[in-house]
Amino acid sequence: MSQFTWESDGVKEEHQGGQDAEPQQPDASLQPGNLALSPDDFSALEERIVRAVNLVKRGRVAHAAAEERASQAEVRVREQAPLVEHLQKEVNALRAERDQMRKRVERLLEQLNSIEL
Repeated sequence: MSQFTWESDGVKEEHQGGQDAEPQQPDASLQPGNLALSPDDFSALEERIVRAVNLVKRGRVAHAAAEERASQAEVRVREQAPLVEHLQKEVNALRAERDQMRKRVERLLEQLNSIEL
């Protein structure tokens, strides 16, 4: 609903409310079609709109590129998951072997210490 229509509704309501005052005319500057913009104002507005559109376009391109990189990363993660699992098992096996070797060395050191006594 335009401002003119809203204001004219308000004027009708006041007039119907029993007031004897004359209906007020809406401010001429608020009526549609009376909005005056200087050429500089219009150019500045146009420039801001163009910048906003370009910003949205760049944002969409960046978003699409980010989604593409994310999907490629997900594919690589899925491809490398079996390798990661294998390497984790190997690390666990090597840790277990290290613990066994440490225990064997400790036993040998204890035996050497007992001989010196």
